Amino acid sequence: MRLTRAQQQERTRASVLVAAAAEFAEHGYAEAKIDRIAERAELTRGAVYSNFPGKRSLYLAVLLDALPSRAAFPSRAAFPSHAPFPNRAALPGQASAPPADVAEAAEAFARIWLERLPLTGDSAAAARFRSLSVTGVFDDQAGRAVQSELLRLETLLLALRLEGSRPRADRRVRLAELILTLLNGADHLAQTAAGFGDPFEVARACRYLAAMEGADEWDPPHLPYIPPAQPCQEEWSPPAEMTDAIIDGPVSMHGDGIVVILGSRRLGAAEEAVRAARPGDLITVAAVTADPAETGALVRLRVTDLAGCLQRVFGPAGMPVRVILDENGLLAASAGVNAAEDTEAAVRIRAGKIIARAIGRGAGHAAAVASRPGLAPTEEDVNE
Repeated sequence: MRLTRAQQQERTRASVLVAAAAEFAEHGYAEAKIDRIAERAELTRGAVYSNFPGKRSLYLAVLLDALPSRAAFPSRAAFPSHAPFPNRAALPGQASAPPADVAEAAEAFARIWLERLPLTGDSAAAARFRSLSVTGVFDDQAGRAVQSELLRLETLLLALRLEGSRPRADRRVRLAELILTLLNGADHLAQTAAGFGDPFEVARACRYLAAMEGADEWDPPHLPYIPPAQPCQEEWSPPAEMTDAIIDGPVSMHGDGIVVILGSRRLGAAEEAVRAARPGDLITVAAVTADPAETGALVRLRVTDLAGCLQRVFGPAGMPVRVILDENGLLAASAGVNAAEDTEAAVRIRAGKIIARAIGRGAGHAAAVASRPGLAPTEEDVNE
């Protein structure tokens, strides 16, 4: 049967991904060659570039392709301290009991996250590949800025899940920050000093961090100077459905709530909207970029990977925050916002209309405190 053009392109793309995975695992990102990838796939160099604009976009596509399917995940996976250290091949046999408290949740998350650690016998290239590492891939200033903002977003998402483990008034963002600092440090050591450290001990250390957590201090100096959101009455006509990366499923965009549109270098500002939101507010974070093939792929890789880890520990239930990877800028355009790396804008939606709009630094905070048209931030809002 003769293949259609689309089918042939998909087959070519799949062949390139398989060949590239072998090349990156053997030689690492820096030493990998597009010519060798083409030769492995029995294709021309031009066929590779017709599917991927460059080596960096191809590497990110390979890492995305390596992520496990969410469909294979059990509803929850919390591991007792005596359980064997899990690996992705053992997914169907994982326990299904939810974490009993935040300490158990922290350890269960760490155990899942640490599966990526390379094995002692792995080569340096294989170790980085197994860890989903982008070391040496985004080493310019702009790339480091994006990774910093991604860590801030990941910290917020983990904190929201930890808060749900034992509800109480204060936040757990600083705890989540410490946990991710410890885990990323363990990953770096595993790549550069094979065999050093015990992942069981690292996971238990995350439990201890949760047990001795301190106050969640948060006092950005710019908050008192954020201009209030501008009241308006504009029609809200978003795409009917978009994919929430947290649950890996479609969600309607027509409900009430706050939509925060953030470029890849402003993703950490999602925390401002979350902290200022009122109980019951649904916050949608739309991550936008002017470079979907590379920066957008990096954001997708990191958010999808973290969301998968969270699902395996806490289950597929949603959070008060949705993350839309708006790589084509459709959601941003419906809010009248241009997609760029430094974009920071927010709107509050009510009854099918945009009732408040904010642009610039602190936009998410301003839209969150604008609970009705014309309401400016109060002293209580700023200090909340």
